[in-house]
Amino acid sequence: MDPVVLFFLLGFAARFAKSDLKLPEALYETLSIYLLLTIGLKGGVELAKHPIGTVLPQATAAVAMGACLPLLAYPALRWLGRLNGFDAASIAGHYGSVSVVTFAVGVSFLVKRDVPFEEYMPLFVALMEVPGIVVGILLARTMGSGLPAASTSRVAINWGALAHEIFLGKSVVLLAGGLAIGWFAGPKGLEPMSPLFFGLFKGVLALFLLEMGLVAASRIGEFRRTGPFLIGFGIVTPILFGMIGVMVGKWVGFSVGGATLLGVLAASASYIAAPAAMRIAIPEANPTLSIVTALGVTFPFNLTLGMPLYYAIAQWLVSP
Repeated sequence: MDPVVLFFLLGFAARFAKSDLKLPEALYETLSIYLLLTIGLKGGVELAKHPIGTVLPQATAAVAMGACLPLLAYPALRWLGRLNGFDAASIAGHYGSVSVVTFAVGVSFLVKRDVPFEEYMPLFVALMEVPGIVVGILLARTMGSGLPAASTSRVAINWGALAHEIFLGKSVVLLAGGLAIGWFAGPKGLEPMSPLFFGLFKGVLALFLLEMGLVAASRIGEFRRTGPFLIGFGIVTPILFGMIGVMVGKWVGFSVGGATLLGVLAASASYIAAPAAMRIAIPEANPTLSIVTALGVTFPFNLTLGMPLYYAIAQWLVSP
């Protein structure tokens, strides 16, 4: 288990035991800004290493897939799981976005088996982080009123204000802005800043997950009502999304290793950028449902059973 996950468990256990441990709100805000910006910078640096024409078709397909996945998850959450619109949109956004830690474990999985993969795959982590979040916010603002599905079409929507909130919201600006800065500056330009933005990343992530553990435990009672459905959702969804990711990888010409990693990304659920973004953009949503499902169900499933499954599917589809 990655040590940063243990920080989540520490926060969860501390709050469950009624400890008075808590992080100042200003510190949480700072951690969120740091993580979102650093993820964008990492993707921009990887993009600067390769000609845009080489990766543009593959990047376009990955971004399009990341935007479509929440649209597949939302109806199941809204009508099968009977969640309100805000919670369904938030969870869908988490599952449309990706997990950096899951990707890192996927790389280790392939390296141990001497399976080659495209060296610019880290770029897709940052590229696929944003679309799912944006679509999740869009779903929340258009369908998150909690009204029955038949009546949502009668709700007046200020599309100009909605577009401003989505594309100029703090979370999207930090992710996209970091991507642009990393791209323009390149590895050499960001080298003086690397100790701050890259060297401290995992430590800041650990503190962020400590806060997420505190938040999750404080609202665990609200998870019990929909827990059985979300447990099933947290297992079935990554299998379906992982298969989609591998098929898209084959379609854009990835190797077996590259298709496997794209499947891993599609199957993962974000518990770094998405919780930070959703807490800012959709404060009406219950973060416990998203975090516990993504981190408590999908994350361990992907680490134990998911990755061998996605690799086997990639071997079957991609191998000549």
